[in-house]
Amino acid sequence: MIACELEKGSLTNMFRKKKKNEYEEVVEEGRDEFDVDYNDDEDFETDFVSLDEDEDEKPKRGGIGKKVGITFGVILAVLVVAYVGMAFYFDSHFMFNTTINGNNFALKSVEQVEKYMEQQVADYTLTLQESDGGSEQITGSEISLEYVPGDEVTELAKKQNKFLWITSLWEKPVIEAKIGVKYDENALARRIESLDCLKEENQVASVDAHPEFQNTEFVIVPEVIGTQIDTETLNKDIRESIEGFQDTLNLTDTNCYIKPRFLSDSQEVVAAKDAMNSYLGANITYDFNPNTEVVDASVISQWVIVDADMNVTFNQEAVKEYIAALATKYNTKGKPRQFTTATGNTVTVEGGGYGWKIDQDAEYDALIANIQNAETVTREPEYSSRAVNHTAMDMGNTYAEVDLTTQHMWFIKDGQIALETDIVTGNPNKGNATPQGTYSLTYKSRNKTLRGTKKPDGTYEYETPVAYWMPFNGGIGFHDATWQSSFGGSRYLSHGSHGCVNMPKDKAAALYDLIPDGCPVVCHY
Repeated sequence: MIACELEKGSLTNMFRKKKKNEYEEVVEEGRDEFDVDYNDDEDFETDFVSLDEDEDEKPKRGGIGKKVGITFGVILAVLVVAYVGMAFYFDSHFMFNTTINGNNFALKSVEQVEKYMEQQVADYTLTLQESDGGSEQITGSEISLEYVPGDEVTELAKKQNKFLWITSLWEKPVIEAKIGVKYDENALARRIESLDCLKEENQVASVDAHPEFQNTEFVIVPEVIGTQIDTETLNKDIRESIEGFQDTLNLTDTNCYIKPRFLSDSQEVVAAKDAMNSYLGANITYDFNPNTEVVDASVISQWVIVDADMNVTFNQEAVKEYIAALATKYNTKGKPRQFTTATGNTVTVEGGGYGWKIDQDAEYDALIANIQNAETVTREPEYSSRAVNHTAMDMGNTYAEVDLTTQHMWFIKDGQIALETDIVTGNPNKGNATPQGTYSLTYKSRNKTLRGTKKPDGTYEYETPVAYWMPFNGGIGFHDATWQSSFGGSRYLSHGSHGCVNMPKDKAAALYDLIPDGCPVVCHY
């Protein structure tokens, strides 16, 4: 019994030792096949059985992996051979989904493509599709079209990237190319010239998108594509279509029509529209007391324009016509006046430099500036000459009156006679008559020497010192004349001046104190 137990123990130790060695090998190889506590004798049989099972499974697992690897390698090799074979196939054939000049030549050989091209020459027709829905044809027979075999198709095939042929399954290669053809150039030129679309009556120019005033603001009017042909583009596209055996040419799609330069969404058009609308914010009220004239959006909208390059500008002629109309309506300078004299008579006075006169050039600049700055302003126009008011009697109620017939003058201040006196005016018999008209007193000056025309010897026709000098018409004015023995009556016909209004010295002194610069002066008969 003891011997048996010893034998059993020896066997147990032997197998445990064997198991331990195998366990260490498993650990080194990274496997996880053992989960046994070898310190327990009762696990001997379990360990032994587990070991037997593991040893039986190892050969089986290794055999399956090798078979899968070999199978995969064979399949991969077959696919590679097939892929490369297809690549060499496309040396002389066109890839999947390939179109040449709009014709489908997928998987066709070079020979098949050339044969197709040759067959098409006999009944070739190029149809021109026009924008109005109409069409015209150019036939191969009209231009003596012939197919010329060559290397073009072969070169097209060779240019394919054959090792990327698989991409043609979804990318659909599109080839545009000239094909070997020849035709009568002169015949084609004559046929193109005879096309209806090139006749002048059938060509309408395109219209750019542009701002246009509608109701209360400027809006963008869309572009209009006309039927005017770009002959250079048409000739080029027709030749390319024929050389590529294309059966249709859409004149719109190929830009044969001269298109508008600016479209609705062009930045230049949008900017022009915005600028023009900003100008509509201006409001200029002209003060012609008691009257007014208003320049607002309804007027400005007629003046604001854009040029061909979408630069916002103004219709100068229209603006200047408006200002000229204001001048015609409100200018009084040089116009005849109905004048009520100090004696109560009504006379017509013509001539003279007094009155309202708009400086039209200066006013144009001022008005344009107001509009561009979108100003709201009430103002007078720019004047080169002014009067007192805008009534029919624009001199107001303070002025000097000279009656050339009665040889008498008055100074009216605030509607009342402040001074009057007999006078001596220019001698008409010597060509020195004082001219009638309405003037403004230019200035006043004391102790002046009045001189006539300078003679060749350096002297003057006359030199006359005066104490009070008040010019109103160039060299003509009021002044004292101590050399006159009398005033009034007909003395001016014999002892008249060179055009000035001679006055007694005391009256001249009084007038000098009364009359202001710019005061109206009326000389009448």
